[in-house]
Amino acid sequence: MDLGIKGKKAIVCASSRGLGYGCAEALAKAGVDLTICARTKEDIDVAATKLSSYGVKVIALACDVTTENGKEKLLEACDSPDILINNAGGPPPGIWSDWSRTDFINAINANMLTPIELIKKVLPIMIKNKWGRIVNITSQAVKAPVPALGLSNSARTGLTGYVAGTSRQVARFGVNINNLLPGMHDTKRLIDLDKALSKEKSISFQEARNSRKDTIPVGRYGSIEEFGNTCAFLCSQYAGFIVGQNILLDGGAVNSTI
Repeated sequence: MDLGIKGKKAIVCASSRGLGYGCAEALAKAGVDLTICARTKEDIDVAATKLSSYGVKVIALACDVTTENGKEKLLEACDSPDILINNAGGPPPGIWSDWSRTDFINAINANMLTPIELIKKVLPIMIKNKWGRIVNITSQAVKAPVPALGLSNSARTGLTGYVAGTSRQVARFGVNINNLLPGMHDTKRLIDLDKALSKEKSISFQEARNSRKDTIPVGRYGSIEEFGNTCAFLCSQYAGFIVGQNILLDGGAVNSTI
């Protein structure tokens, strides 16, 4: 399917691997020029080499998008983006008594304020051009909070509330903002979690993986490719009537009617 976005320009945050990379790759396959970033230069350069093989222009930046300097670098490299994919790693797990005010401030900065600031920076450009797509990678925990992820639950739900109102204010200008809510996808982070579960339960790594897959109705983890393709569709010419939605990609793990 021709997504109708060939030649568009996209900023994809935290895109050296995992879900961010999956989104960048799907956009590259659709002919979108990319500005990508990650904290480690070696990792983002490797990703850029792979993505360039699709025949698109790729600018790779080693920066921390949660900092003012990182955001400035991104917007200097791509000062007129058509597409913005917001993504950042989640804060550490724990229980209610573990988290200090500083922990909450850090989580809110990374998973709420940083995407909001980037949205505010790019919206005037998109409104002027009468076309734009913004996709925020949040979490299934927005729909079904995970007790151990209180920091993430709080910050990402705050972003969701902001998007709910803002998306409807800018939709008339041809700008669409939506959220993608991943469940368990086969990324490095999930491998690390499976290793931890294996150690905790004194079971093999494969047994740990299988036990977690059994909690997902489709019986498997998601792939970064199918996540990326869903993101690319939300950025396409066909998604102009999708506004302010929270789209679960969790294999049916969240048991909810609405």
